[in-house]
Amino acid sequence: MKNFKSHFRFNKQERSGVFYLLFIIVILQVTYFVLRSSGAADLDNSFMGNEQLQTQIDSLKAREQLKDSVKIYPFNPNYITDYKGYTLGLSVEEIDRLHDFRKDGKFANSAEDFQKVTQVSDSLLQVISPYFKFPEWAQRKSKSTTSYKTSSTEQERGVRKAESKYAVSDLNSATIEELQEISGIGEKLSARIVKFRDRLGGFLVNEQLYDVYGLEPEVVERTLKRFQVLKKPVIEKININTASAKNLSKLVYLQKDVSESIVNYRSDNRTILSFDELSKIENFPFEKIDRIKLYLTL
Repeated sequence: MKNFKSHFRFNKQERSGVFYLLFIIVILQVTYFVLRSSGAADLDNSFMGNEQLQTQIDSLKAREQLKDSVKIYPFNPNYITDYKGYTLGLSVEEIDRLHDFRKDGKFANSAEDFQKVTQVSDSLLQVISPYFKFPEWAQRKSKSTTSYKTSSTEQERGVRKAESKYAVSDLNSATIEELQEISGIGEKLSARIVKFRDRLGGFLVNEQLYDVYGLEPEVVERTLKRFQVLKKPVIEKININTASAKNLSKLVYLQKDVSESIVNYRSDNRTILSFDELSKIENFPFEKIDRIKLYLTL
């Protein structure tokens, strides 16, 4: 016991050393906690003072989660619904700007147009624009409009002047020979137009002429100066909630796999309440929904 107590006997100098050591340890601990607290406060203040940066961070996190949870298929951004806009990361204001723009019957035909209308950020546009799918005729038209206007020759002006002398005829009764009178339409294209018209059962709107494969937008414009839909055919619309996949695939705009997906979606959801729901179906050509709706009913 005496030996044990001997370990705790200190002289005055040793007691002073122990006291100063403990004092230094306490000072270091207090300094550490003070610096740690002030650093955390500064970090919080920096985040509070830069809400825009925090919003961008949250947006990036949301998009990363979106990549992991939602598979995005190509789509026409002109027909984004509230639900689809939400899943893509658009704000309510951005979706409303697009819907207001579309109310006037206008279309965005490029990613740049879409950004001008919605005012989405560059970072979000970079994420979703690779999935944009605009109509082929719109893409061709946007590429060729400038060159077509600036490269018009005297011969082309003469052709347009000659064509303007003719009265407008019905596009649904135009023959192969009559179509070949239009500059830019040869034997193959005229036959293709008639074949496409027969598969449709007749054109319902002039814009369907843009859907003919290989027909350039400027040629369509010249054709519509001579031929337009004057007499619409009587079409028996297909009920999308009762038709089989086989009947749906008879429509030119719907492939067999898309028709089967429509039936599967209908089975899972009991009924399709609006045409906007079709945007949820994989590979559905929503960029042509205005044409497709002409042949379908709910």
